[in-house]
Amino acid sequence: MTKAIGFSAFGGTDVLHPIEIDLPAPGPGRVRIAVRAVGVNPVDHKLRSGTLTDLFPVTFPHVTGFEVAGVVEAVGEGVTRWTPGDEVFGPTGGGGYAEHVLAEAADLARKPAALGWEQAAAIPVAAETSWRALDLLGVESGHTLLVHGAAGGVGTVLLQFARSRGIRVIGTASEANHARLRELGAIAVTYGDGLAERVRAVAPDGVDRVLDAAGQGDVLPLSIELTGGAQRVLTIADWEGAATYGVRFSAGAETVHQHGPALAAALALHEEGTLRLPLHQVFPLEEAAQAHRVSEGGHVRGKIVLTVGRGRG
Repeated sequence: MTKAIGFSAFGGTDVLHPIEIDLPAPGPGRVRIAVRAVGVNPVDHKLRSGTLTDLFPVTFPHVTGFEVAGVVEAVGEGVTRWTPGDEVFGPTGGGGYAEHVLAEAADLARKPAALGWEQAAAIPVAAETSWRALDLLGVESGHTLLVHGAAGGVGTVLLQFARSRGIRVIGTASEANHARLRELGAIAVTYGDGLAERVRAVAPDGVDRVLDAAGQGDVLPLSIELTGGAQRVLTIADWEGAATYGVRFSAGAETVHQHGPALAAALALHEEGTLRLPLHQVFPLEEAAQAHRVSEGGHVRGKIVLTVGRGRG
């Protein structure tokens, strides 16, 4: 058996509780990871609350957590790239809020010694989502991209990927986060009333594409107005709004994941010494409920991470 934090009914943060689950055995092409750190993402609390049941049906008890960093403990048939003791990070299909989790061997990347457990666990979802969003939008060098919620985990990585591709980015955030966005090469604007005018002031030639990573407010119709068409707007945070306004929505379930190139791009930035992914707050696994409360409160700057066992300290 192994320990985890899960929920046996939909609800508020109080439904999260310690549980014991069978120690997972890796099947063909998979590995078992002894988890050191796990990233917390908005999808986690949305699954817990039951708001995503139409998109992601779950069975109880359920353990969420879609990105981890840890040590390979066992490998399944056909796995030759990894051996027990290797330090890795990457995505999981869920179950990361635990001492042990399974992952596809092909989706993992080797953790550099200079990359901490918490930082490594914060990369996979943000990197893959950013890479996928840029490709789905068809944004190219010389384009101007508007990103709603640019100071969050996805926005922070996306700004860096976009800069490496020669894309001009305008990022919305609270004024407290403007300096951070400018450090990442973005033009910072404050969200809220008057946003369209502020965007036009810094982009008089117009906006080519928009990514909504916030899912708050009335940004989708405004985005359509700024770009001139719903097909130029993508949201990763508001599937109901996407249906209402005819905007594309991507949560990854309906697309081919691009973990390999996304993690490679993040590692390249790390090797250059330019990768920036601030940690908003780090909690022990046992305090997952508090981590969810912080995540649900919004205004998260960077990523929230849970540490497990020897990953602490």
